[in-house]
Amino acid sequence: MAARGTQGRTADTGGASVLTVGKPWIRGVLAGLLLAASLPPWGFWPLSFVGMALWVELLTESSYWRRAGLSALVSVGWMAPATVWMVDLTPVGWPLAVLGFAAMHAVAGALVPPDGRRHAAFPAAFALAELLRWTWPFGGVPLATMAMAQVSGPLASAARVGGPLLLTALTAVGGVTLAAILAARLRPAAVGMGVLLVAWLAAIVAPGSEPIDVDGTPNDDALITVAAVQGGGPQNTRADVCEQRAVFERHLNTTLQQVSAPVDLVVWPEDVVHPSPDTAITPARCDQPLLADSEARAALSNLARDLDTVLIVGFFERTADREANRNYAAVYDSSGVPVDTYDKVQLVPFGEYVPLRATAERFSDELPARDVRAGASDEPAVLDTPLGPLGVAISWEIFFDHRARSAVGGGEGRVLLNPTNGSSYWLTVVQTQQIASSRLRAIETDRWVVQAAPTGFSAVITPEGDVITRTGISESRVIQTTVELRHGDTLAVRLGAWPVAVAAALTLSLALGLGRVLTGSRPGRKL
Repeated sequence: MAARGTQGRTADTGGASVLTVGKPWIRGVLAGLLLAASLPPWGFWPLSFVGMALWVELLTESSYWRRAGLSALVSVGWMAPATVWMVDLTPVGWPLAVLGFAAMHAVAGALVPPDGRRHAAFPAAFALAELLRWTWPFGGVPLATMAMAQVSGPLASAARVGGPLLLTALTAVGGVTLAAILAARLRPAAVGMGVLLVAWLAAIVAPGSEPIDVDGTPNDDALITVAAVQGGGPQNTRADVCEQRAVFERHLNTTLQQVSAPVDLVVWPEDVVHPSPDTAITPARCDQPLLADSEARAALSNLARDLDTVLIVGFFERTADREANRNYAAVYDSSGVPVDTYDKVQLVPFGEYVPLRATAERFSDELPARDVRAGASDEPAVLDTPLGPLGVAISWEIFFDHRARSAVGGGEGRVLLNPTNGSSYWLTVVQTQQIASSRLRAIETDRWVVQAAPTGFSAVITPEGDVITRTGISESRVIQTTVELRHGDTLAVRLGAWPVAVAAALTLSLALGLGRVLTGSRPGRKL
């Protein structure tokens, strides 16, 4: 084996394969691009394993700095195209975010030993780096994850056992296994296949949920009719007080024209009800009068009463003290009476609130003038309705597994609702990734997921993660179908990410500290 620090040489040259052909930096870029291509909107999930296999073979470099640099290169090749939509919102923030992610992955790559221990260390280090990225800074950025890529693959059901972190680690295990097979390394190939098989079998036998009717009684026919409303309109727009009425009326008219009675539940998207105070004066530049608060609420009450349905709508308005904004979902019962609200908890940094505002305002003039005030994080993400408790994750919250656990934990939320608003985004990258994230949340929680967006995508998703139907961008459309109310927790909901995180930390520690035991190396053997 090569001496440490030798330029261009590796610490593990045995069992070379096609994955080691070519210059390391070219293989690093290719690995990242393959990871990106495995994600929506491209979404060919097997490429995740190929990208991971290329990455783990790069980690045979004996220098810490080379392993770190090549891992950062993989990360940039992955994250830059998979988050390219961010450039339209913040040309400065997008490259900073990509570099921040690359730094985390660089540290993970540097920690992986270049010898045979990397087969165990790489999945563990990668999972821990991703967990860090999902939680820090500013609450984390769980976008463009490998768990999203695998939601269409055979390992997806493992999310019921260990959530997205287990699925992330298994993706890396798949890459290690593929690399070992191509290099004819029999032991790591056999161990990797064994791990994947055990995870797949565990998902089959793991506990899930069961149907429950409106009265809370277990029932094999616990079905309700739900309508997800998409009002349509132009994509890649910004919030404008003059457009509030038009957005509201598009959703009102679409509901009246396309929802077929009887219907048990009607879901509108996030913040499409954005009223102004009744005393507000319409600016001269507006073509229509502002949407008045009392007018909007009266129309919603009449709509719920006329359809004889439970109506859930997304509001955005100033707080009572006028110092912040509220982003919340409100419930109207079939008599038109508002009965409950849920305020969004997981807010979008620099979109709904501005960390380090004084510094951030130097780089952008499109930051919100005032922050959204978050809801109480210690309260369940549940709306109490005549149909029973319904879980809700507003927009960005659907990317966070802990918000879904809050919505259904203890068997509370009988479905998971995702009212969202992606109308300001460029391209459809983030919208397709949100559909993948909703599919992942459906599998993790064993719940039906109903996603409603003003300009797309809206969808209804089964507990198996299958999309029944999905709208197109900008179209005015209602998805009306039956969904099943369910009760009970999966292991992922009960335990969260901690078991997988602890297992990853222990595995990495053992690989680093007890390498001779794990690899069977003899004293005096040089690495």
